[in-house]
Parts: sequence; structure tokens; C-alpha cells
Amino acid sequence: MSNALDAYRVTNEPYYRPVADEVELYEAAYSVRMPMMLKGPTGCGKTRFVEYMAWKLQKPLITVACNEDMTASDLVGRFLLDANGTRWQDGPLATAARHGAICYLDEVVEARQDTTVVIHPLTDNRRVLPLEKKGELVRAHPDFQIVISYNPGYQSLMKDLKQSTKQRFGALDFNYPEHDVETEIVAHETGVTTDVAGKLVSIAERARNLKGHGLDEGISTRMLIYAGSLIAQGVAAQAACRVALVRPITDDPDMRDALDAAVATFF
Repeated sequence: MSNALDAYRVTNEPYYRPVADEVELYEAAYSVRMPMMLKGPTGCGKTRFVEYMAWKLQKPLITVACNEDMTASDLVGRFLLDANGTRWQDGPLATAARHGAICYLDEVVEARQDTTVVIHPLTDNRRVLPLEKKGELVRAHPDFQIVISYNPGYQSLMKDLKQSTKQRFGALDFNYPEHDVETEIVAHETGVTTDVAGKLVSIAERARNLKGHGLDEGISTRMLIYAGSLIAQGVAAQAACRVALVRPITDDPDMRDALDAAVATFF
């Protein structure tokens, strides 16, 4: 089965720039197999961090992009029909638990609450996963760990984790990096000059100040990398910012004008 997990191994080092002690804290958490929760805005580096830690720890990483249509069977597994009859197929959570991978549930609050409760037996001292349809109890491999992420900015009565779920995890807070660090990240990821990267970060900082005042979410580091990548391909800076930064986050004409003006200030 180790060969089947080879597809989930992170073979090349992902670029991740630590901003505090999150790497050391995660390593300590993994050493005791503590379930971890990564909290922060969209596009601030949560997924890249998990990929980096999986590479650093040399563990397979199985990522699940959660959505409101995801069922417990999508996570745990189901019986399938094929030419030879009925067979059981493990879902990603069961595969990770059975064979010792890190299972990363991205944006877990997008999943229905009746789906996320299936992780509970894996996140306490039991470390088991009941496969009720199969009548099997999977005991988690010693290397197994579960990691979830979500954006607290999107919390609502309808979309939030239950306290019974939250209190099973350790938590790391993520946010957009300080100006110089974010500039370094954008320059490294895109190949643009530090000067151009710094201007992109300054535009993002202005947009983030508008969160809650016309914008639901600020410009993320991921979006800055998109803009920088376009500029590196020869696209004019204002056009790149319009396509990658301004148009995706708002349809409001006045807000677009305000963001376009911020772009014009720097480019």
C-alpha cells in the first residue's frame, strides 16, 4: 500500500517563508499527533504551509477540498459496483488513517456539520474511524494526523465549527505577512523585482483596510502572486492589477474606481 501513497508524497520542497514560530509549533504538535486547525483569511498561505510541513516531515499528504455537497461517504468510503461485483473503496480520510498520511481538510466549514462529525473519533485518544457500512473499525496508523483549515472571516451561524469539534484541535493563526516579508514572497514566487513586489503589497494593504467597508475580503497574497506573474510575462502593471486584483474581488463600480486609483498611485 505504500506504493499507493507515493502519489500523495510532496517530493519537491514547496517555498514557504516562516513568519513566526509556526514551523516549530507544528513539528511539536505532529510529534504527539495532535490534530491541528489552521485559521486565517483566504490566500494567506495555509495550504502552502501544510504542503511544506508534509515535505519537511516526509509524510504523505492527502488534501480534501470541502464543499457543501460532500457527504460522510465521500470522506470515509463506499461500496462500488464493478465487473467483478461489489467492492469497498476507502475515502481519503480512511486511506490516510489506515496507512499513515496527513489528511488535510481545506475550508472545513464548507462541509455540512453532519459530515464533519465523522472526524471526531480520530481526534481524541481513541484515534479510530468506524466504517459503519463495512462493519470495520480502522485504528489510525501511528503516522496519521488530521489538519483542518478555515477562514474565521466567513463565520456565521450557518457556517461555523461546533465547539465539540474546535476543542479537539490545536490551532495556529495565520494572517497576511508584514510588508517586507510579503514583498519577499511575491518577488520570489513571480520573478518580479523587489520594487514591483513592494508596490503590489502596498496596493493590497490599502485594499485590506477596506474590508468591512465595501469589501468582503481583502486582496490576498495569492492574488498578488497572480498579478506579479502577469507583470513578469510582460503585461502592463495597471492591466495586470486590474485583471488579478481589482476585478475578482468586487463588482461595485465605486469600489472598483477606488481600487483602480490605488493601483494608479503606485503604477
